[in-house]
Amino acid sequence: MYTTVHSSLMRQSKALVLLCELMEEEYQVLLGHDTDAVVALEFAIQELIRQLAVEKATVIKALAGMRVKEYAGSLPQAEGDVLFDLLTTIDKAEQGVSRQATRNSQLSLALLDQSSRTLQALTSQVMPPKAETYGRRGGMRAHAHPEAALISGRL
Repeated sequence: MYTTVHSSLMRQSKALVLLCELMEEEYQVLLGHDTDAVVALEFAIQELIRQLAVEKATVIKALAGMRVKEYAGSLPQAEGDVLFDLLTTIDKAEQGVSRQATRNSQLSLALLDQSSRTLQALTSQVMPPKAETYGRRGGMRAHAHPEAALISGRL
């Protein structure tokens, strides 16, 4: 059981380092406004997260619900220390990934906000100021005349 838990924790540690690198790359790609590269990275990130979830489930199943720290405490000193070190490494890597995910999220939302405001500004410039700007025949009128502009007939 020790081998299963140890190897799974090692894979999780390496996967989290890779995840952090992918997220840093995604941040740089977001700055470059390359949407195709962002989509490709996002698929890779999602697959890696799925694999991490499988690894965590493997550890939970192997320990039958027991916490890894409890299990490491019940092992001989050398084996327990190795697992404690791995848990510390995983915790630090998860915190780094979390910080990077927050940065990516903030940048993505800022870019969305910027695009929305630009679209609103362009739309407001293109739209006519009043609904009755266009006449019945499709032409534009400079101003609507509330009264008759031309008087015909005899006085």
